[in-house]
Amino acid sequence: MSSFSDRAWAATAELRRAIDELAFLTELGEGTLAPAVFRHYLEQDALYLGGYARALALLAARAPDPGAAAFWAGSAQNCGVVETQLHADLLSTDLLGSAGAPPARPPEPSPTCLGYTSYLVATAATAPYAVAAAAVLPCYWVYADVGARLAPVARAAADHPYRRWVATYDAEPFQLATARARALTDAAAEASPAEEPAMLAAFTVAARYELEFWRAAHVRESWAPAG
Repeated sequence: MSSFSDRAWAATAELRRAIDELAFLTELGEGTLAPAVFRHYLEQDALYLGGYARALALLAARAPDPGAAAFWAGSAQNCGVVETQLHADLLSTDLLGSAGAPPARPPEPSPTCLGYTSYLVATAATAPYAVAAAAVLPCYWVYADVGARLAPVARAAADHPYRRWVATYDAEPFQLATARARALTDAAAEASPAEEPAMLAAFTVAARYELEFWRAAHVRESWAPAG
């Protein structure tokens, strides 16, 4: 019998196909993505990671056993330290036009970024544990899948401008963390079978937000001017 995560992955095949076909990821994989677009993405993703870390911390507090709690809490810390440092390092490079530049006004979350983080935090705080686990899983799994898919091309080009970003999500530690997140979500589904419809709905919403986040980054989405 298939696991919940297998069923959720299959149920979101069309969404994932749309993700694979995004101009943002196509250009990133080819190394042709405009630096200004990648910079906008990194700024928004850094903001997103703050919200994602809060959702993971809430999930850790509601975990059913110490092992699950330790994993989600460690993941929250990783968002706050490791990935945030990666973004800071990438944003300080000459490629992105920021090395030596004077401090700019801090970016604000785009509508899509704010919507996604608000959804994850609210779900982690108020939905059953199993549903919250399903909601945070696509961020792991979609990035692991994209990293593995783009890695061969990025590795083959010695001057690929986004090689470090791709390598981070193709690397074994991230792939293993994704497998662990899947296993914990599957265990939650097995313990609470009545929650599976809500889990699938949460997984689907989060997968759709993954699609929209990259789509918004490509057009450098911002709030419409007041008035």
